[in-house]
Amino acid sequence: MTSTIERPPVKVRASSQRPDRTGARMAPLFGLPAAAVVALLLYLPFLWTTYVSFTQYDGLASPAWSGLANYKAMFSDPDLVGALVNTLLWVVGMVTLPVALGLLVAVLTYGHKWGTWLRLPFLLPYAISGVAVGVIWGFVLQPDGALGQALGFFGLPGAHTGWLQAGPGNTLMMIVAVTWQAAGVNALLFVVGLQSIPAEPLEAAKLDGAEGFSLFRHHLWPQLRPITTVVIGLSIVGSLKTFDVVWVMTQGGPGTSSETLALSMYKETFVLNDYGQGAAIALFLSLVTFAASILYLRYQLGESREQG
Repeated sequence: MTSTIERPPVKVRASSQRPDRTGARMAPLFGLPAAAVVALLLYLPFLWTTYVSFTQYDGLASPAWSGLANYKAMFSDPDLVGALVNTLLWVVGMVTLPVALGLLVAVLTYGHKWGTWLRLPFLLPYAISGVAVGVIWGFVLQPDGALGQALGFFGLPGAHTGWLQAGPGNTLMMIVAVTWQAAGVNALLFVVGLQSIPAEPLEAAKLDGAEGFSLFRHHLWPQLRPITTVVIGLSIVGSLKTFDVVWVMTQGGPGTSSETLALSMYKETFVLNDYGQGAAIALFLSLVTFAASILYLRYQLGESREQG
């Protein structure tokens, strides 16, 4: 019979050394270069623009404090009020046409054998710049352009219509041009949303007789709410900053009939050398973009919590 010999427990001496906190103290220092770059390229220009918006400044002489004069002029100038109306028209147009067309393309091609190839013609325009879109559609919509010649060839009315010669029709036609570019990427985002929907609930709904629009309304659309929030949010922000397409196609004309706030900001600053007025428009546009984004996201989050 063997006996076990119990050994006394080995005592481990606690280390008398304190943990080295030098690394923890030095860690924030590594973030200083990035913080300096952000402050230099983002915060300081914003603060400078805010200051200039309360001055009269031509870019050469020292800014002269003028208080709220630039903001009063902005809301009393009919041209700037018209630019604000056009900007709101862009917001409405961009959250309806490209989003609706992108959703339609995504739903009709999802699950189709040739779905990827069917979506490709809608996605290709997104690969070109806004300036190129303006050049292409400017050629299409000018009085003797491609659209007018096609209508004339088939004997249809509108062959000699000046599509870009009067507002608000010119703004609507430019919204159509940007829809041609933006619908494809919206379709791609909606396809990503469709791919994230579990297949089992949809199969159960189909077995219960749901199909077509009923299947989309009661089963697909509620599941697409998160990606729809992203698509509409991006559309709102992009529409408020619309500049390149308008500048290439009409330069805000005829007159100021198609100007947006972004275009007015550019003209006031770099054409008329009124940096104070341009800064006021820039600050107002930034605040409107920020407020619209926050309000929309809060509304969507509130609805999601209620449904959850």
